[in-house]
Amino acid sequence: MGSKPLFPSNRRFEPNVAEEVEARSCSRCKQNKPRAAFASNRSAPDGLQAYCRECSAEYYRQRQEAKGKTVRVKVLVPRGHKRCPQCQVVKPHSAWERNKSSSDGWVSYCRTCRAERNRISYFQRKYGLTPAELDAMVAEQQGICCICLTAPAEHVDHCHQTGRVRGVLCFSCNAALGQFKDRPDAVRRAADYLEGNAWKPTLVAPGVYRLPS
Repeated sequence: MGSKPLFPSNRRFEPNVAEEVEARSCSRCKQNKPRAAFASNRSAPDGLQAYCRECSAEYYRQRQEAKGKTVRVKVLVPRGHKRCPQCQVVKPHSAWERNKSSSDGWVSYCRTCRAERNRISYFQRKYGLTPAELDAMVAEQQGICCICLTAPAEHVDHCHQTGRVRGVLCFSCNAALGQFKDRPDAVRRAADYLEGNAWKPTLVAPGVYRLPS
């Protein structure tokens, strides 16, 4: 008598692939989760971490807080977007400037925050003013220009020889001082001219003029 096969000829034995892919239990939360919910670990028998990704992140946060450190909360960023580390807002790539040297091809801060950072750096570098010091100067002037007393104070004025900051002016007054080349005598003559007292020089010698006293 011939021996009978263990399995019928029309039946094939195959392992349950779905069970191998999805059957995975987290050692911390004790929940069954798909393998994609676990980070890889080559030293582990199944190649996965014992904790799921959520439990691993929570465990790391607890350990860092026990050391007195703050852990940044990971925010889900959709495709085509980026999160600004300063304003902490997720914005589309249109709100960023490109940077070929960065890993993602974009600068670190959004356009708005980058402009503000550049502004702070400019005032600190050129005038030695912090944002708080600049705000205090504007508040001391009641927010208006020191010269015309009507327009908003928006432009820092300084002495081009000593670098000393003199005040915060409007655009027109600040430009006017530049046109007068910071010469008080020229500004005084301009004031007299506007009041109807024209200072007309008198030629006393070739190339030499005498101004009225």
